[in-house]
Parts: sequence; C-alpha cells; structure tokens
Amino acid sequence: MNPLEELKNIISDIESTQIEDAAALESFRIRFLGTKNILKPLSALIRDVPNEQKKEFGQLVNEAKQKADELFLHYQERLAGGASHKNIVIPDLSLPESPFLTGSRHPVSIVMEEIIDVFARMGFEVAEDREIEDDWHNFTAMNTPPDHPARDMQDTYYVASPPGWLLRTHTSSVQARVMTSRKPPIRIIAPGRVYRNETVSARSHCQFHQVEVLYVDEGVSFADMKQTLHQFAQALYGKDVVSRLRPSYFPFTEPSAEMDVYYGLADEHAHRITKGTGWLEILGCGMVDPAVLETCGIDSTKYSGFACGMGIERQAMIKYRINDIRLLFENDVRFLKQFSAVV
Repeated sequence: MNPLEELKNIISDIESTQIEDAAALESFRIRFLGTKNILKPLSALIRDVPNEQKKEFGQLVNEAKQKADELFLHYQERLAGGASHKNIVIPDLSLPESPFLTGSRHPVSIVMEEIIDVFARMGFEVAEDREIEDDWHNFTAMNTPPDHPARDMQDTYYVASPPGWLLRTHTSSVQARVMTSRKPPIRIIAPGRVYRNETVSARSHCQFHQVEVLYVDEGVSFADMKQTLHQFAQALYGKDVVSRLRPSYFPFTEPSAEMDVYYGLADEHAHRITKGTGWLEILGCGMVDPAVLETCGIDSTKYSGFACGMGIERQAMIKYRINDIRLLFENDVRFLKQFSAVV
C-alpha cells in the first residue's frame, strides 16, 4: 500500500476510535503514542515518497500525531472525571439544615464596649497608646514620687532594655501622653491591657484590662465628676442603682475618692463579694492634681479636671456573677459558650 494512503487510513482509524475504559485507553496510547507506535515506521518511509508528495506526507504525519494526542487527553480527562463522580455522595436534600455554629464574644470585650459606649454618649473619645511604657509617662507624670512602693519590682514588670522601661501598670500613661500633646479641652477614655506583678488567684491576676477617663477644661468641678460617674453607674447597673463616694488617696488626684454601688445581701454570693457590707467598689476617681497638670504643661491656675479608672474584669465579674478572675484568661470553651447569645 502507498505510504500516503496508509497514513490517511491511520488518521481515519484514530478519528473513529471510541474508548470506553482505562484498558482501552492504555491500548490506544501504546498503539499511537508509545515508544513503538505505528506512526514511527511510516515517518521513516518519507524517503520513498515522491518529491511532489513529501510535503503532504509530512503534514499528515504531524496531523496523525496531534489527533492521537488530543484524543488520548480527551478520554483521559473524561474517564478520570467519571471516576471522581462515582465517589461523590449526594446528600439527602430533604433533611433539615445543620445548625450554624457561632462563636462567643468574650465577657471582657462585652463589658469594655458597654463602658466605652456609655462615655462616648457623654462626649468622650477613645485614646489608645503603647503597652511598653517609659518611667516618666507611667509614674513621674502621674505625680508618683521616686520612693513610692508602686515603683518597686514586686509591683511592676520592668523590661531588660532599654533601661527604665516597663509594662504599663495603668492606662494613666495614655492620659500623660494626651495631656503633653494636646491643649485643653481634653475629654478622653483610655481602655487597654495593663500588667502588675501580683500573685494569680481567684480575685487578682498579673494582667487585666482598665478603662480610665480624663476630662480637663476650664471650671471642671468635683460636682461634674460626681454627676458623670452617677450617670455611668445608672447606664451600667440600672437607673435604680444606689452609689456613693468614699474618701481615698491616689498620687495623681486630689481630692481622691472611691465609688461604690449597693449590691445588696440577697444571697451567699452577694455576702461573699461585698464582704457582708452590701457595698461593692467599682472604681477610683478624683480631681486631677495640679502638679500633674503642671508636669504635663497645662496651666493649673486656668484649667482643672477629673479622672477615674476601673478594672474591666471586675465589672464583668459583677455583671455576670463570675467568682474566679482566672476564668477570663483560660479560654475554656465551656465557659465562653455561655456568652454565645450575648450581643
């Protein structure tokens, strides 16, 4: 048979091939694409083809190889797809849908956002800054003398380098940075994590969250502070809440006070958390000491202000009747799931 006619028959054979399974596909590959395929001997016969037919013969050889390769890839993908479809399990679409599992918001985040929202409605803006602070902003600017116990190693975590830097012990350092960079009026709320070198127990931890409030302007009085904090207590604990201020001491405020709310003595939990008094301390507060204003570059003869600070974990423990602060840091899923429905 003429090599040209034989090549045309092979192309026709390739085009008419139907492959049903992997075995047939492998036979096709060996016959037309293998190392000893039937096209190789024909390619060598090009020398016997008349000169006027050499071009057509070469084109047909390439066409046969291309068609065989395309057909092989086509059936290879088709058979592989069919095999994968066999492994697909179609679910019963008549069954009820699976419940959508939602995460839980952390009680500290819930309470912090509530406190921020209360003060934001009163015109306070959120101010945040670094957790690794220098001694001046953390202590000196807050009128803490060099010999104050709070500076000692048993209360403060100092870092190795640079010297004199530490993990902030309160968010008052944010107040110092704001007062040294802005001019009054200043009305901020500073939330954030703080650190103190304390023994971890059911009532205390070496890390916790604080929210501090600062208001500095002309004519700010103790009465302004008292009314602001009473509105805050009403927003957080209910309009019928009973609150009181007790004299206290803080280096950066004068006069200073602590605010209590009446928790009651309705059950054993109330007796234990209030130590039998019915009153529960929620925050410390006071008028900003003139020395603090002057240190931060604010004229204390023209401006006055008040500040207060509270621990978020304490507020969360009161609100949700949590009796161990360690639960707030252990990420126990059983504990956190209790807050799934809290918005």
